[in-house]
Amino acid sequence: MKNLLKHLENGLAIGGMKKDIVFLVISGIALLLSIFLPENVLPFDIAWIAIVLCGIPIILEAIIGLITSFDIKADVLVSLALIAAVCIGEYFSAGEVAFIMQLGAFLENVTVSKARAGIEKLVRLTPQTARVITDGKEKMISADKVVKGDILRVLPGETIPVDGVILSGESTVNQSVMTGEPLPVDKSVGDEIFSGTVNQFGTFEMKATKIGTDSSMQRMIRLVQSADAGKAKIVTLADRWATWVVVIALLSALLTWFITGEIIRAVTILVVFCPCSLVLATPTAIMAGIGNVTKHGFLVREGDALERLAKIHKICFDKTGTLTYGMPKVGNVKSVSAFSEEEIFRFTAIAEQFSEHPLGKAVVRDFKAKYQHIPVADNFHMTLGKGVSATTNDKTILAGSHVFLRENHIIIPQSVLAETEHYIAMGNVVIYTAINQKLSGYLVLTDTLRKESQNMIAQIKSLQIEPVLLTGDNSASAQHIAKQLTIEQVKSQCLPEDKMKFIEKCQDENISVAMLGDGINDAPSLKKADVGIAMGGIGSDITVDCADIVLIDDEVRELPHLLAISRKMMNVIKINLTFSMILNFIAIILAMTGILNPVVGALVHNVGSVVVIVHSALLLNWRKKNGH
Repeated sequence: MKNLLKHLENGLAIGGMKKDIVFLVISGIALLLSIFLPENVLPFDIAWIAIVLCGIPIILEAIIGLITSFDIKADVLVSLALIAAVCIGEYFSAGEVAFIMQLGAFLENVTVSKARAGIEKLVRLTPQTARVITDGKEKMISADKVVKGDILRVLPGETIPVDGVILSGESTVNQSVMTGEPLPVDKSVGDEIFSGTVNQFGTFEMKATKIGTDSSMQRMIRLVQSADAGKAKIVTLADRWATWVVVIALLSALLTWFITGEIIRAVTILVVFCPCSLVLATPTAIMAGIGNVTKHGFLVREGDALERLAKIHKICFDKTGTLTYGMPKVGNVKSVSAFSEEEIFRFTAIAEQFSEHPLGKAVVRDFKAKYQHIPVADNFHMTLGKGVSATTNDKTILAGSHVFLRENHIIIPQSVLAETEHYIAMGNVVIYTAINQKLSGYLVLTDTLRKESQNMIAQIKSLQIEPVLLTGDNSASAQHIAKQLTIEQVKSQCLPEDKMKFIEKCQDENISVAMLGDGINDAPSLKKADVGIAMGGIGSDITVDCADIVLIDDEVRELPHLLAISRKMMNVIKINLTFSMILNFIAIILAMTGILNPVVGALVHNVGSVVVIVHSALLLNWRKKNGH
């Protein structure tokens, strides 16, 4: 019996949005005709259409809930009111109650969008093939056939199939999918590499160390799955109060019938106690709140996300792409020769103009933005993972790492190395430039802080919410950014599981946590957090799929408004619920004394519903004071 009811419950839940709209429209028309059509035009009261289309699903859900788990929710009281109204021939009252309840449920369902494609997309990111080297011969095999200790070859542009260690060759690897680092990382013999990361330039051979379910990408998939399964759904306030409402309503109706002997009064009590405004209190406020934040660049993907957001104590930030712009920019140019800083910048851009390396592209982009034209270089040559060389007029230019310059017999004074070490310690990258075999200067590339980040963090603190920095970057870089933003709690060099463990620890201590991230490496944390917020403009679609709320245009300055309106929305819901309960208690007293009949009782709770809707609608244009 239980299984049969469970299957029936699942079948009811599968009904599409289009069917709900059609039923509501037909029911609404039927109720209007019931008011205006003369009697005896039809052999039955047309309000029965609304009772059947809107009322029967409510009664079935109430029965299923009671039998399977003795779950007393608002639909139990609604069902009692419906049956009682039909029993005494008040068909319009029954149809109207059913219509309003289904309208409230529809409004709530409209806010929910459950796109669960993130895990499947992560699976598709996992390489399907690998190049195995056996007895000096290369063979393509399925990636899941790789065994620990196999020697693999990875070509430029390919995704690394399993975790391993480089045995020969050098390259630059984009591992933002795992660590969120904004800059690609140079790799050489002995360095560890991760599955799912992208080999950008050189060919190398590697030894497989972690395969199958132990690989980094598979661990990421499992993290997302476990985070999703462990995320509890909130119980609405209306359903929490429903048990007491049902008990009070039934006792009141039975006592009134017993004392007065008039069943009409008992039925009126059930009708006026029908929690239409109580059930509408939450979805109408949520809809208005969602409408408000949509105008501020947020897409709310989960219906109860704002309700959960109102309760958070901490908000965790990924650094790259959220608090910073997520792309390298030339922050400083320094000359250590007779050349001016502008000339050092120009010579470096000349050498890098044909480079495919992200750092080289950043130099060229920033130079063009400032000075427009770059003279054409000759004899361009790129040394993978180290630097570039080129000639222009009578000058030979080398630009790259200090290792690259030393290999070309160019001396870098200790004083210059000491200067640049300061920048490197803060997570920046330094490109040294030599002209005609002499060090001439250097460029510092940095991931710059968003101009709105400081004010945004200050406003979040004013809401008594603690900001936390969780980043895959090194400790010095993380502390540097945290100091600028006055963020006290910092966790650096975090892998996806480290971020998720921090959130789990907070939740174990009953601390509600939100997470703002933009990269695939943030997906497990976004799933695990009480509320996950993704950067939609620069974030991956996988990250967006794992989030409850998406910041469409990446304007993080609007984040304090989102947090503030979630709290405002909860206040509106509580006021709506309190008003509904007071109205119901006044109405029940009037029904007990016989002043209200079922029809007038139905009008009373209609008035309550209208007041609740109007009060919720005020949220649409609400704005946080002093918000910027």
